[in-house]
Amino acid sequence: MGKNLESLTTGMRIPYGGNNVATVSEELASEFESGDRLIVIQTTGDLLHVPADVWNISSKTVERAHNAFLEIGSVDNESITQFFKLFADYLSDEERFSAIKDANNEDVRVAKSKGRSTTRLILSEKMREDMVDGLRLWENTPSQRGAIKEEITHDGWKVKLMMAGLGVVGFIFEGRPNVFADATGVLRSGNTVVFRIGSDALLTANAIVEQALDPALKKSGLPIGSVSLINSAERSAGYAMFSDQRLALAVARGSGPAVAQLGSVAKQSGIPVSLHGTGGAWLVGSSSSSPQMFKSVIYHSLDRKVCNTLNTCCITKEAASVLVPEFLTALTEAGEARGASAKLHITESADPFIPDEWRETVAIKRSEGEVVEPQTEEIKIEEIGIEWEWENSPEVTLVVVESVSEAITLFNSYSPQFVASLVTEDEKEFEAFFDGINAPFVGNGFTRWVDGQYALNRPELGLSNWQYGRLFGRGGVLSGDSIFTIRTLAIQETSEITRRS
Repeated sequence: MGKNLESLTTGMRIPYGGNNVATVSEELASEFESGDRLIVIQTTGDLLHVPADVWNISSKTVERAHNAFLEIGSVDNESITQFFKLFADYLSDEERFSAIKDANNEDVRVAKSKGRSTTRLILSEKMREDMVDGLRLWENTPSQRGAIKEEITHDGWKVKLMMAGLGVVGFIFEGRPNVFADATGVLRSGNTVVFRIGSDALLTANAIVEQALDPALKKSGLPIGSVSLINSAERSAGYAMFSDQRLALAVARGSGPAVAQLGSVAKQSGIPVSLHGTGGAWLVGSSSSSPQMFKSVIYHSLDRKVCNTLNTCCITKEAASVLVPEFLTALTEAGEARGASAKLHITESADPFIPDEWRETVAIKRSEGEVVEPQTEEIKIEEIGIEWEWENSPEVTLVVVESVSEAITLFNSYSPQFVASLVTEDEKEFEAFFDGINAPFVGNGFTRWVDGQYALNRPELGLSNWQYGRLFGRGGVLSGDSIFTIRTLAIQETSEITRRS
């Protein structure tokens, strides 16, 4: 039996990945205490420190969710329906929501004082309406628990394949209060959920729990712990939760290396994951594109920065003289709609098509405030997949390509393989595009349609790209009713049933 890790020393060598070594920093060594946990990411060598108190908070919260799951199979569907109704009612109540809004205002104030982005944090009236609408959708969505997927009949007996809840869903998301309501959708298919929200929105989350969530759980009679918040501002709480093998599925929403790291924690703990680590939609224009349609699509794909916002635009060389001006006009208008100047990144191929007025310095509105910088900057071809995380100034990459086929190759090589759109009036060109592009979400117009609630009338827990491969057995929209397992029930109808082999 191995011994517990009691301490770390500066320079200590920690093996990872079978033949690599990570080194303990002075800071990590000084912070690590007896009872703490060290998670070693086997693919990167990252050393993640989880203090003992954070580990215990996470473990106890997951335990409550696990115990609730063992009880929820005996809870009738009407109680779950009642929960969604009450949760929506309480969020609609002005007195209750006023307390939630006060907490959100404080979260926003603190985030701004730290120079953090608040575009997704502000709990606007529109966000509130979307939360309520999502809960109403779950209220009116028929339960699939116990639904028979298939029935196989034998002589004297039969087998039924029946849908059932999967277990505890661990959910980590950035500071977007509306996602809070989305997470509860897993109850509809008989699961429970434990989640951690970003520290920027923790006050808002606790207010939602106190004013709406917990009262709805209690009054509907659902087990305590059916929906549980890990009440810790520490990032390490996410590491702890995604290391807990009582999770049936780990879901991480956000972007960039942080989500990839969380996914690694879960995967090496043997927990299936649903990740959306990098966003940014790609759009392609060709000589078969209607200039008016192309301009409109660009504009409406840049109304705000989220994962399905236009990030990279490819225009074929033969169409560039017509479409690049339309692209730049749409980009300018999208910025003006937000009271800001737009930011453009180009590759060498696009340089000849950019007018001089786009090469001047302008004020770009970023999370830390206005920054004066060149409006257009050249980047390398291998950088065209970078997702630009902009605040108020729309930020896009432009690439001029020889053909739609080249655009497909660039997408498959450099993008996060998420959203792709081709604006064309040529059906064969679009068919070839659809067949060749390695993306789960493909369209012929604006990119912002990629959203579970908007497109499928089902609140989403997350969207998955194909950055790390296609998904087994499900689509890119993870929704509350798409998390289930199959139970196999055998019914013997006569007494004389025996195996002869």
